[in-house]
Amino acid sequence: MRRASNMQRGRVAVSKEGLPAWLDPVVHAVETVRPTQLSRFLPPEDGAGRQSAVLILFGEGERGPELLLMERASSLRSHAGQPSFPGGALDPEDGDPRGDGPLRAALREAEEETGLDPSGVQLFGVLPRLYIPVSGFVVTPVLGWWREPSPVGVVDPNETARVFTVPVADLTHPANRATTIHPSGHQGPAFLVESALVWGFTAGIIDRLLHYAGWERPWDREKQVPLDWRA
Repeated sequence: MRRASNMQRGRVAVSKEGLPAWLDPVVHAVETVRPTQLSRFLPPEDGAGRQSAVLILFGEGERGPELLLMERASSLRSHAGQPSFPGGALDPEDGDPRGDGPLRAALREAEEETGLDPSGVQLFGVLPRLYIPVSGFVVTPVLGWWREPSPVGVVDPNETARVFTVPVADLTHPANRATTIHPSGHQGPAFLVESALVWGFTAGIIDRLLHYAGWERPWDREKQVPLDWRA
């Protein structure tokens, strides 16, 4: 029998009750991390930027803890072809961007992009809002536990090229870590997993979560992966 949805009586529930013990370090990181510890790009003080949210969904697979990711379609105008968390801009019906609007948006977008059943997800935390200068998005990262996994896959090929999970063990393995170098000179963490290069905003969040959860393993920061101007 499927549990009740996160959305009850018009509100979205956020709860740490009944989470697996291995998520405790993540919960602690979410509760204590400061915005500047996650990124140097913070929302503009004048309130500019398009409000959006992503769902950072932890599940438990055959090889232990894992994260749900998707690869954006190569035809998209923004962040084409990049692996990312499910997510997108808030719609008016999602509600208050300063309230539970981002929670609703994260679940709605995940359902629209991957076919995820939101009723099997337990939201347990929210990270500080961050900013993506290249697209002008103000992003609220919402964290969830995939308490009752549901089938996922590409819903709309015009938006999503692939939906996949990545074991945390692969994300922490030193052989899968690298530093991306953009022609502009910008450098950032990256992960070479599941035949994909995870970089940019998504890799930055994963990198910081692994670090502050105490899961990070020493890795060669001199290992570089060059990007081109189209990235």
